Amino acid sequence: MENFIVQVANAHHLHFASIICDEMESSAKARGTGIAKRTTTYIEQKMLEGKAVIAFTKDKQWAGFCYIETWSHGNYVANSGLIVAPEFRKSGLAKSIKSKIFDLSQTKYPNAKIFGLTTGLAVMKINSDLGYEPVTYSELTQDEAFWKGCQSCVNFEILKSKDRKNCLCTAMLYDPAEKKKKFWDFARQSKLFERLLRIKRKVFTIKEKEALNF
Repeated sequence: MENFIVQVANAHHLHFASIICDEMESSAKARGTGIAKRTTTYIEQKMLEGKAVIAFTKDKQWAGFCYIETWSHGNYVANSGLIVAPEFRKSGLAKSIKSKIFDLSQTKYPNAKIFGLTTGLAVMKINSDLGYEPVTYSELTQDEAFWKGCQSCVNFEILKSKDRKNCLCTAMLYDPAEKKKKFWDFARQSKLFERLLRIKRKVFTIKEKEALNF
């Protein structure tokens, strides 16, 4: 986006960690929905590991953030904590941040399934555009550490009552193996297209000869 700089976070951005944590918490309260609370130290760690994306305006004002979490020995990746400063919401910045963190996740963990839980329609739309598909909770990581993070959510009792099979959040998943499979399913049809091409060439050749003999 022309009005924003979206980049991989690093050690130079550590002083923004507390601002990011505060905005995450206040935003969750305003929506009446919960997100897993993270400490300033946790956010700083993500920046130092190169597992976060941060956004600024052209004049260096903080504008947004998102980070990567890994589960089940790196087989599952979550793009978590997406937050945009209130004054920059509905500007398209969230989509730019999600796209950047999605690319970073694929670079760092090319074979991992990328998933997310969200109650936001805007995030669902962004995820869908990136290739995520709605799934049941059973298709997500079953890593206890991940689900423990939901304890700070205001909807945790609902999750518990549903035996972790459902909640107010919608589960969405991007599976690179499935995307490759769909590609190769198409590729297997190449013989059909080759045959069609030969037929077309034959037809065009006959028409060309008829035109020359006319």
